[in-house]
Amino acid sequence: MAPAAPGQKGVNWSNIAVGAIMNLFEVTTLGQPFEVLKTQMAANRTQTMPQAAKTVWSRGGVLGFYQGLIPWAWIEASTKGAVLLFTAAEIEKVGTSSGLSPAVSGLLGGMGGGIAQAYATMGFCTCMKTAEITRHKEAAAGIKPPSTFKVFMDIYHREGIAGINKGVNAVAIRQCTNWGSRMGFARLAEQGIRSFRGKSESDKLGALDKIAASTVGGALATWNQPIEVVRVEMQSMAKKADGVKPKGVIGTLGMIYNENGIKGLYRGVTPRIALGVWHVCMVSFADYVRDYVKARSG
Repeated sequence: MAPAAPGQKGVNWSNIAVGAIMNLFEVTTLGQPFEVLKTQMAANRTQTMPQAAKTVWSRGGVLGFYQGLIPWAWIEASTKGAVLLFTAAEIEKVGTSSGLSPAVSGLLGGMGGGIAQAYATMGFCTCMKTAEITRHKEAAAGIKPPSTFKVFMDIYHREGIAGINKGVNAVAIRQCTNWGSRMGFARLAEQGIRSFRGKSESDKLGALDKIAASTVGGALATWNQPIEVVRVEMQSMAKKADGVKPKGVIGTLGMIYNENGIKGLYRGVTPRIALGVWHVCMVSFADYVRDYVKARSG
């Protein structure tokens, strides 16, 4: 996600295409299973990880870990990577050209890119993925569960645009803090690696160094897990015992804390760390794909 090279003008559309393709690959491999497990634990905060994995497995074996992949995760992945790449790179380019440090520029670029992701593409896709993962499966008595599109239309007819974008503010807060932290911490880690190896800012880091820096950024960015748990609760179709759900981010945060304490706010953090590491490894690999495409296009 490095800023454009000096003198580069406009948008490199091949880079945006690579971002979309890499996001599709990431979510179709290990990304969605980690996402499903994380969401299951965040929505059912009394479950341990083995219990959550057993519950997901009961929904169809391996296929249970890919609930919500088609079409919502694919739609989200094919668009959010392009939005993030464009927005973050442009903000980071302006930051570095204005004299800001790489860490601060990365922080601002990640925050801006994360917010753009949430409101441009992720709101309704994330809501529908969560609804698909958490809704009750009517598999008994030969009753066929409603299709994901039927669920989508039911929510739309019942609650309108606001319904299918439920929790989008929580998504925006999560993406802003997540990508801001991820890119900021990654840039700090890169600076530390350069200092340790005696390299200057202009020297390129090796593949293992970049993956190490990105992994540090991805793991440390999970400090905002409470926001993710709030997002899942706001978008979940699981019914509360009293049938009432609190409104807004603060109200939902208070409800989760009252019910499950601090531990409840960090449910699902382990699979989210694994998801973050896998994602940033794909981002690091995407740098090499972009270099290859650039070399081939001449």
